[in-house]
Amino acid sequence: MKFRLAAFADEASQNIDEQITAMKANDIELLEIRGVDGTNIADITVSKAKEVREKLDAAGLSVWSLGSPYGKISLADDFDKHLDLFKHGIELCDVLGSKHIRLFSFYDSSGRFDEVADRLSKFVDAAKGTGIVLCHENEKGIYGDIASRCLEIHKQFPNIKAVFDPANFIQSGQDTLEAWKLLCPYVEYMHIKDALPDGSVVPAGKGSGNLPFLLKEYSGEVLTIEPHLTIFKGLEGLEKEKRSTVGTYSYPDSFTAFKAAADALKELIK
Repeated sequence: MKFRLAAFADEASQNIDEQITAMKANDIELLEIRGVDGTNIADITVSKAKEVREKLDAAGLSVWSLGSPYGKISLADDFDKHLDLFKHGIELCDVLGSKHIRLFSFYDSSGRFDEVADRLSKFVDAAKGTGIVLCHENEKGIYGDIASRCLEIHKQFPNIKAVFDPANFIQSGQDTLEAWKLLCPYVEYMHIKDALPDGSVVPAGKGSGNLPFLLKEYSGEVLTIEPHLTIFKGLEGLEKEKRSTVGTYSYPDSFTAFKAAADALKELIK
């Protein structure tokens, strides 16, 4: 296997100990950390981050990226407060050993690139000199929800890399092959999430995301599993609009769904 696997293990459990159990059971070495014992990663204390780091170190696991909500606010919201939250995230990265922060390009931002760019520039300035790689995800409903607007961001900010999420593109009406053609030079890593044209999330390779092709083309090292195969606690708080639909591929519990997502990816990359 040429790839290293990461995961949003809060989809297996909100409890960090159970997240570690799920990762070990599925041979996943890296965590894209998003929810910790029921609290969003952006809101945990430095003390809590140290506790998490000790547990991960003891289990032989590492944090790949802060699966943060930075930039997942409206342009009308208080950005100064949000920027302070981002700066706290940089401190958390230092404690957790993460070299990446996943971020977004703001809701209610269509046609307002200058305002989006102004805020993103403040993220870039705050992270300067830290060695942390900022990675923009193509989330539904934000400025960078389709490939052409993502490209606009990366051209303006070459140091902001891309998190390529096929399912999010599908749910935004964007063909993933066209998106890949535009964005592949900027991709730092991928979120492994597939979807049908109606937006229903399905295991990797079962949807319209062209995952087999993308994985052959992808020259990066890390793939983050993001199941979304069951409505796990907190999903309603992660997506503001055009929420993911759980359809044919649904599972009796989060651990089972997590394993199904991991198994589907492993089958694709054999």
